[in-house]
Amino acid sequence: MNTVNILAEKKILLGVTGGIAVYKAVELCSKLVQARANVQVLMTRSAQKFVQPLTFGAMSGRPPITDLWQLYQGDKIGHVTLAHEADLFIIAPLTAHTLARLAQGMADGPITATALSTRAPLLIAPAMESNMWEHPATQANLQLLVGRGATVVGPEAGRLASGKIGRGRMTEPAVIQEHARMVLGRTGPLSGLRITITSGGTREWVDPVRFMGNRASGKMGVALARMARDQGAQVNLIYGAMSVEPPLGVNLVEAIRAEDMLRATLDLLPDTDILISAAAIADFRPVTTHGSKLKKESGRGIQLERTPDVLKAVAEQRAKLGMPKLVVGFAAETSDLITNATRKLESKSLEMIVLNDITAADAGFGVDTNRVTILTRDGAAETLPLMDKEEVAFNILHRIRGLLGAQSIGWSPGIGSVISS
Repeated sequence: MNTVNILAEKKILLGVTGGIAVYKAVELCSKLVQARANVQVLMTRSAQKFVQPLTFGAMSGRPPITDLWQLYQGDKIGHVTLAHEADLFIIAPLTAHTLARLAQGMADGPITATALSTRAPLLIAPAMESNMWEHPATQANLQLLVGRGATVVGPEAGRLASGKIGRGRMTEPAVIQEHARMVLGRTGPLSGLRITITSGGTREWVDPVRFMGNRASGKMGVALARMARDQGAQVNLIYGAMSVEPPLGVNLVEAIRAEDMLRATLDLLPDTDILISAAAIADFRPVTTHGSKLKKESGRGIQLERTPDVLKAVAEQRAKLGMPKLVVGFAAETSDLITNATRKLESKSLEMIVLNDITAADAGFGVDTNRVTILTRDGAAETLPLMDKEEVAFNILHRIRGLLGAQSIGWSPGIGSVISS
């Protein structure tokens, strides 16, 4: 089993109810299967009016369940077997009709009967006309499900099938898949831990047009945040300039300048168990930021000064607070790699440092892969082969767990949530 991909080999039930958004459920089914999940589709009669079961069968590799009695085979009670084996039950789209039946505990179809039997987490993506969504009965039914632990994603505002503009559109499949990852990871190996990650590059302004920056894309930091979230951690992502979208389900703090990065990091330090400093923070900044564009005819040069040393400040605060319990740094080097990384590991009082050679075309800044060496305070060094950055993130977090040992810090997620993107 590939533990890097939290969806791999998971048994996911996908309930599809009748609405125009059924076409999005086809895409969701495809995405889950591509992520190597084992998907079993259950459809209401109304859903079959919009898309034939054959479509879902082709996508999932399993005939969809379209009738409650289809589930009875010999001495097996089908919906009970499905319910007990499921890791996650997604219902997308969820109509107002089926929402009401779920809330009242009815069991008159394959979706409602299985939902009543399962103890797997329930993730629902409502889709309906805005007036139906806003009706007090719908909202009351929704709150009943949330109180029982359901995670609700959407619906979104936009143009509806009726031609009107309002809230009621089903959330996009890629977003639902991200929430599936989050729900599956709630009780993961990092649950109970608060992790703060810095990511991206900083920018130091010369004038309103120009800045000093670097080639950092933020991909490594985002991969770490997503992987830590998938393993149950409560994640803060402090981000500078990035070319990649931050992941869902993490607390986002923007910090464009080195000074901003310092302030945000120190603010979160008392509530951080693990700090991972993956951001490429500028070492220098202009002494003066000009209020108007600096003209080349002026002949004026740019005088530089050192920026605040974030990890040095962290070490000083850590000595007073006793937090974080563990600090991990990154070293982006071009020469004397091990020597420079080891010096940073020691001078910044880090437990671990992740070294990468940014002269390599297939690793480091701006690409989806990385080749790193992980050094720890005890003198150990391990070089990983070229990997996707999420795989690198998984390996880093695995080693962090090893350093932490069996510690547990007592944070736990709530039982239910409503998410409106």
